[in-house]
Amino acid sequence: MREVSDLPEQVHEEETVWVTVDDGVRLAARIWRPVSSDSEPVPAILEAIPYRRRDLTAERDSIHHPYLAGHGYAGVRLDLRGSGDSEGVLEDEYLERELRDVEQVLAWLAEQPWCDGSTGMMGISWGGFNALQVAARRPPSLGAIVTVASTDDRYADDVHYMGGCLLSDNLSWASTMFAYNSCPPDPEVVGDRWRELWHERLAGSGLWLETWLRHQRRDAYWEHGSICEDYRDVQCPVLAVSGWADGYSNAVFRLLEGLDVERMGLIGPWSHKYPHLGQPGPAIGFLQELVRWWDRWLKDVDNGITDEPMLRVWMQDSVPPLTAYEERPGRWVGEPSWPSPHVTPSRRPLGRNRIAEPDESVTHEAIGIESPLTVGQFAGKWCSYNAPPDLPYDQREEDGGSLVFDSDPLTERYEILGAPVLSLDFSVDRPHAMVAVRISDLAPDGRATRVTYGLLNLTHRDGHADPAPLTPGERYQVDVPLNGVAHAFAPGHRIRVALSTSYWPLAWPPPEPVRLEVHTGATSILLPVRPVAESDEVSLRPFDEPEGCPPIPVTQLRPGRHTWQVTRDLIDYESALEVVKDLGVVRVEDIDLDVTRSSQERYSCRGSDVESVIGETVWRMGFRRGDWEVRTLTRTVLTSTATHFRLHAELDAFEGERRVRSLNWDYDIARDHV
Repeated sequence: MREVSDLPEQVHEEETVWVTVDDGVRLAARIWRPVSSDSEPVPAILEAIPYRRRDLTAERDSIHHPYLAGHGYAGVRLDLRGSGDSEGVLEDEYLERELRDVEQVLAWLAEQPWCDGSTGMMGISWGGFNALQVAARRPPSLGAIVTVASTDDRYADDVHYMGGCLLSDNLSWASTMFAYNSCPPDPEVVGDRWRELWHERLAGSGLWLETWLRHQRRDAYWEHGSICEDYRDVQCPVLAVSGWADGYSNAVFRLLEGLDVERMGLIGPWSHKYPHLGQPGPAIGFLQELVRWWDRWLKDVDNGITDEPMLRVWMQDSVPPLTAYEERPGRWVGEPSWPSPHVTPSRRPLGRNRIAEPDESVTHEAIGIESPLTVGQFAGKWCSYNAPPDLPYDQREEDGGSLVFDSDPLTERYEILGAPVLSLDFSVDRPHAMVAVRISDLAPDGRATRVTYGLLNLTHRDGHADPAPLTPGERYQVDVPLNGVAHAFAPGHRIRVALSTSYWPLAWPPPEPVRLEVHTGATSILLPVRPVAESDEVSLRPFDEPEGCPPIPVTQLRPGRHTWQVTRDLIDYESALEVVKDLGVVRVEDIDLDVTRSSQERYSCRGSDVESVIGETVWRMGFRRGDWEVRTLTRTVLTSTATHFRLHAELDAFEGERRVRSLNWDYDIARDHV
């Protein structure tokens, strides 16, 4: 990223500004705005997230908010209630109270003398979620939003459940927020009340994972904040952005199809990162794109955005299977609308061990699989948080425990854009079952690179609101959608479809081992084929190189450590995936604060014993300045029986070496067709 200090406008920064909402709680914000806004008001752009504006996101914030300010906007970074230096307690994601708070902050911003009365919202992940959710409430000042790596559907396409299957990222993400919610406000900002506010958080935030596990089907809890319930609620322009290595790319397609407002979509090769910091590369000049977006919709500048493709995506070329990439080769392609008139579905029947041609007849027969629990150890993360090596590895070992169907070698380049769908004709021998479907790019040397995948809890075959047990031996027909993708298979390569009855630890396994019978001929894969057009890039306006303001100074006092290990013990047949993400100790120089963050995750099982499955996470957080030192230790353990999930969690908080709070949670939660 090119660092830019010479901006069109001189920038004034206010490190802490307090906004009081209707119940008297004060929320802390940092504001960057043009000096000229004292006499020439500007629009305000709000990013409202719970990740601590003064330390944990301060470096990232310092890159893009001053940049926006230097181009004629007020960049506002708000700590949500109960996070960072804001008062109150954060009790869950996207609660009604949070959304009301944000609406009131937008109203406050619109009334400031340096604001011209118009506002926008932007954010990645949580900030992208609440931008969509607040837009659906239509606050009068909100003129446009930018939502990055978010979703319109909190049940079917979020960190918690996928296709009705419980994701291990549900445990991982709950543990992250468990740790973050245990952190205190900064005494330099809130003064002597810091300890009182801290203990309110420790006592009141609760164990979010318990709540999420008590809602295993689509219900009113998940419908709240899911704007897909009625896209018409959103009446302002929307820029929706994600990456193929991220967990949220599907929402871009749905938003473009479902919304009836000015909208654009952008999907690059990136993980869960802003595109100007995008990895895998290539990163792009996303901040320049933001300025163009805000200029068009908040300043009414006719800059040609509405003449550009509605959707722009990175068409990825074939690559060897690796768990991390510096760059993904490919090219940018554009579509005038979504669904695209350029994409044609091609249905190909599945025969024994092969993907047939579209017009080929296939013998009808039943072939079965009962996958090892360990199928899924090379799946990578549901969402890559740019913590390599968290991308899927060579799928050949996974394929050994799966039903595999290969195409003939391709005679020419073959491109797909959109979501493949498996039409599955099946029967099972147990009332509860899941299927994992993977499409891989099979190179001539046999290496298999996963292109996309999908999961379906087969008790959810008729929808996520009313699951029902399967009747063993009965045949069913169901469609299994896979994640949308843009991929170009090279000549000489094969397309592989693989089916398994487990995908641990990416998804929690069914309550007992299951044998799946697939009926060939009646089962097919639908591929969204896009004709190859080498002129795509020529017809598109090129992105600028990434740039941003110089980040604030930070010093690495203790190096971090990141490991990702798969182990197998051939005595007791225990298999485990262990992930360590230790960010070491970092000093935020501007505020003389040392920050410690580290997490450990372990997912294990023994043989085919589904009741041996364990997920365990441990987080350590610490803050130190002079004589002031606090730290927290959190631990979460999730196990299951055939009938229940068992959840145990611990939280210990320390001032110096003195433990000042110790909390424990234990719950048995009935399994609801999961």
